[in-house]
Amino acid sequence: TIYDNIRKFVRFSVAGNIGKVLVMLLAPFLGKSLPLLPLHLLWLNLLTDGLLGLGMGVENPAADTIQRAPYSPKEGVFSRSAGTQTIWVGLLIGALALGLGSWYFFTGRPEWQTMIFTSLAFMQVFHALASRSNKESFFKMGLLSNPLLAGMAALVVVLQLMVLYIPFLSKFFEVIPLSGLDLSITAGAGLIVLAVMELEKKFQK
Repeated sequence: TIYDNIRKFVRFSVAGNIGKVLVMLLAPFLGKSLPLLPLHLLWLNLLTDGLLGLGMGVENPAADTIQRAPYSPKEGVFSRSAGTQTIWVGLLIGALALGLGSWYFFTGRPEWQTMIFTSLAFMQVFHALASRSNKESFFKMGLLSNPLLAGMAALVVVLQLMVLYIPFLSKFFEVIPLSGLDLSITAGAGLIVLAVMELEKKFQK
């Protein structure tokens, strides 16, 4: 179980960072200035790799842990198609953030950078929830079956909202408070990540 949870966290962390790197590398080629400030990246890593990682580290054993054959101690963390999934999830996160930021940037919306920043935070929350199991649906497992992760996910959302809507924090992070519609769009990007990962589980079955 410890080994499984380490693999889940490493895959989650690497996929999220692939998404961020993709945004930072490709945004200048789309004619945009720096898509995320260094402070934004540090904050996102604190929330995702820090808080969400704590919750992922205490995931309960899978139902078939005792029944399945043991894994080889020589296999890598990204074995059994884990590497492929990590890459495509990272590409999905990066593409959604870039697409959202480009839409707002090229329509002259000043909050384009905030949309990228916030959508990445929400996408990683839903990514962590979907990563709890490679086989079982998140909806079947239930949100409260891992109360620490549920609490960390809620805390990440609250902290991100504080950055957006508390004046001195929004000024410090150089972000623009989002309207209800804009905030819903960033949350929708996270729901897309969750839905796609859940569909992958269904097709694998």
